[in-house]
Amino acid sequence: MSSQVKRGAKTSGPAAVPRGASRIAPSAASAASAPQPAKPASKRPPPAWSQAQWLAALPPVLASLQLSLSEGQQTQLADYMVMLAHWNSTFNLTALRDPQDMLSHHLADCLTVLAPLQRHLQSLPVPAVKLLDVGSGGGLPGVVLAICHPEVQVTCVDTVGKKAAFIRQVAAELRLPNLRGEHARVETLKGHYDLITSRAFASLVDFVSLTRAILAPGAVWMAMKGKQPDEERAQLPADIDVFHVEQLQVPGLDAERCLIWMRPLSAEPV
Repeated sequence: MSSQVKRGAKTSGPAAVPRGASRIAPSAASAASAPQPAKPASKRPPPAWSQAQWLAALPPVLASLQLSLSEGQQTQLADYMVMLAHWNSTFNLTALRDPQDMLSHHLADCLTVLAPLQRHLQSLPVPAVKLLDVGSGGGLPGVVLAICHPEVQVTCVDTVGKKAAFIRQVAAELRLPNLRGEHARVETLKGHYDLITSRAFASLVDFVSLTRAILAPGAVWMAMKGKQPDEERAQLPADIDVFHVEQLQVPGLDAERCLIWMRPLSAEPV
């Protein structure tokens, strides 16, 4: 209610202005002394981990997955995650900023596919396997696979130039001659690949249709997914064989993960 009393209005009651009381607005000092609502604290992500912190976080993940990597490979993985966090602050390579989340949702998630991939690679007669990581973004899983399988030629393709540039920088700094970064739409690529993979790139039908022309004879697709994509599988062309669905358990991550292995029906079994 206004502190001004209208002409002719009753002045009785607690809200009335007593006779002789000042009718001017409260002073700035008194207004400032009134309780003010607290400003919400700005959320800042935890500090990025150093190489030493990443190296300390790796052994429990590797032990859980029963993986054996050399000291050099572990150092490269740690250096890669340091680079990913550093470049992420400028180029927005991933939505995750918390190092613990990056460990579980990114690094551990990609390391989980190593054992299934190793089994597949051992079944191939091709001496030099060419692997394509579609929609690689900041290099997940392509960079991790290139580090852990130096015998595999890994190409990471992305439509965003700064992400492809980051992959090339990683290849140069970590001395990974088997890693390439391509700035292109996948449907414009030439050549053929022995294994084509993706991680949350697109639906299965889009993934297959966009890359079918560059799938080598006898090659397969390996799609990294969350829970089993039954609806996506139902939309696949009739001549695509989903020959294996593999459940994965990612250390430190309470979420469903699986690998969808596919090939054209005309392809020879692998």
